[in-house]
Amino acid sequence: MKNYIQPGNEITWTNEDVTGAVDIASGDGVVAGSLFGVAKVDIAVGDEGPLSVIGVFELPKVSAQAWTFGQRIYFVAASGECTTTAGSNKLIGVAVEAADNPSATGKVRLSAAFTI
Repeated sequence: MKNYIQPGNEITWTNEDVTGAVDIASGDGVVAGSLFGVAKVDIAVGDEGPLSVIGVFELPKVSAQAWTFGQRIYFVAASGECTTTAGSNKLIGVAVEAADNPSATGKVRLSAAFTI
């Protein structure tokens, strides 16, 4: 098929050099418009790098929450943590393992869908 580009498991993203921009570390969650991904490499301000949009990742979570298998997980862009609280946070996937309260991380299967 001559119009095929790629599988779409990762997307190249540019960390725009705009006011408030910060360097992104490998493993950090990134909200880019309506897309959420996990940085595969360090991405300095002004550089581009790949974001994984599919897969299971251990991500920082709100420590005071317990997660259950299959529970919807959202991303809090301001803190870089995952949460079970929808509110204005972006839906990124589901928990694939229970996580205790307290605990610093949880395992999330990214939805590979657009954040809502």
